[in-house]
Amino acid sequence: MKNLFLLPLLFAGFSGFAQCNLDLSLKSSKTEYLDSTEVVQRTVDENSVIEITQKQVLITPGNGNTMEGTITSSTCNWTTPFKEGKSIIKADFEDESGSTMHTTITLEAKDNKATFTVVIAEMPNRKIRVTLDSVQEKK
Repeated sequence: MKNLFLLPLLFAGFSGFAQCNLDLSLKSSKTEYLDSTEVVQRTVDENSVIEITQKQVLITPGNGNTMEGTITSSTCNWTTPFKEGKSIIKADFEDESGSTMHTTITLEAKDNKATFTVVIAEMPNRKIRVTLDSVQEKK
């Protein structure tokens, strides 16, 4: 009888974990640039697409210049896939000069609102945040 009570907990844990191994496509229509205290400094209305696979992050902002980052580590904790939870991704991007930018990316959903935030270690006074219009499995 005890095992029947554990089954829903096991299923909930599995469904949250299963999401962590998916390739994702994220879409947004607004980008916010924040300072280190998370005060919005500038907002840009632009359609952006973010793709996350097991090995890389591709960010294509409204201007169409795709930035490609290599994932170095990730953690994932979702209680309800795409609706409640958080993933933290560490990724390295190269800028135009060939220098590496070390980023921490947070994909978080709370109260049915999902955000994607980028913090660049080499630019500690700036954060970039997009509120996601959609989060889907990339097929």
